[in-house]
Amino acid sequence: FRERRQLEADLRRAMDTIAFQLAYQPLFSCDGSELLGFEALLRWPEGWEPQSPVAFIPVAEESGMIVPIGAWVLQTACRTAMTWTKPLKIAVNLSPVQFRHGDIVAVVQSALEASGLDPKRLELEVTESLLLHDTDAVLEQLTRLRALGISIALDDFGTGYSSLSYLWKFPFDTVKIDRSFVNDMTLDGKAEAIVNTIVALGNTLDLKVTAEGVETQAQVRALMAAGCDQSQGYLRSEEH
Repeated sequence: FRERRQLEADLRRAMDTIAFQLAYQPLFSCDGSELLGFEALLRWPEGWEPQSPVAFIPVAEESGMIVPIGAWVLQTACRTAMTWTKPLKIAVNLSPVQFRHGDIVAVVQSALEASGLDPKRLELEVTESLLLHDTDAVLEQLTRLRALGISIALDDFGTGYSSLSYLWKFPFDTVKIDRSFVNDMTLDGKAEAIVNTIVALGNTLDLKVTAEGVETQAQVRALMAAGCDQSQGYLRSEEH
């Protein structure tokens, strides 16, 4: 309990002092020949006692602090993207809490207007947990966001509930294959079959398919053979 309270206090201090940092993981075409953009990843303040996002983001969500933190991430990522020499895409993760509290559409609009970023360069990533409750309200918000010219990605597909109805009912542009399948696809025939099926489904539904957690050339070859569009992970990050 004391550790949780301390982490909450540290989160508030990091937000009040704008001490958080963003890391930018590159997104490539599957063969690695073309840099397509970056995903903004929230990181704990440098020099503080280290905390993994796996530890501090759930606390930020449960406490509601993810709302102001998420708005800061959007604003910072959009401003940073405007400094790039090429009009690459910037992807930002959204928490379900941001959809339940406040007007997420207004927050995104504010970030775009303040930075001057073309909405077509922004991709918002959501997970399946967002879609479990208040389906109509979520659909309405996603539709309004897409109407701005923004693209929407379904993150970590293949885990959680993975209902195919999500791909049918919601206005997604991209589906991201969870890293757990990518990690095992060259070792386990079932994992490879799942990846191949998701890629084929994405192609049929005219969705871009991104593989997460790509770490080996063997995985790259398998993903290219499956027809995957995009990849991101330590392999590409280290190469570039």
